[in-house]
Amino acid sequence: MAAERLHLVRHGEVFNPDHVLYGRLPGYHLSEAGRRMAQAAADHLAGLDRPVSALRCSPLERTQESAEPFTAAFGLAPRLDDRIIEPWNVFEGTRMRRALMNPWNWRHLRRPSVPSWGEPYASIADRMRAAMDEAWHEAPGGDVVFVSHQAPIWITHLSVAGLPLRHDPRTRRCALSSITSFERVGDVWREVDYAEPAPAGIDLGAV
Repeated sequence: MAAERLHLVRHGEVFNPDHVLYGRLPGYHLSEAGRRMAQAAADHLAGLDRPVSALRCSPLERTQESAEPFTAAFGLAPRLDDRIIEPWNVFEGTRMRRALMNPWNWRHLRRPSVPSWGEPYASIADRMRAAMDEAWHEAPGGDVVFVSHQAPIWITHLSVAGLPLRHDPRTRRCALSSITSFERVGDVWREVDYAEPAPAGIDLGAV
């Protein structure tokens, strides 16, 4: 059997008082508000009264912590999947505004269509699609939940919609603990829903 729907859930707010672009760095955990946001996302999906048969998450702390309410709601242990992780970027570990004031870093902004500051958008799209295809076919029916990050979710949205992957990261429609949902007919994915069940939080660290 195949799955019925696949939900890409972004993690909740991260405790980051120094406003560091944390990327894949270890040690960045959800704030108290972030835990409430993750709970709101799980409550929203549970309220849809749709069976969930599989749960995957990025291996970073903030996504594993955001998956905990889904484990409690649906009785599923999350499977860690490196393919749905945050993209790497050269500014990781810095304060973005300060980094951009250094002319030496401007070379990383030369080709935003790639982007030149980190993992190519095409690479993100390919690995997300591979993870989604696999989970769809492996699921014993019901829905699948991925707990991931802003850039992979937004790139998936663009890819499925057939839109150019080049974009301004400031324009992404992918709030903290938002849920972007997809279905698949044959080999074709289509986006079917987007929800923001959690109140707005402090959104830092995405590239």
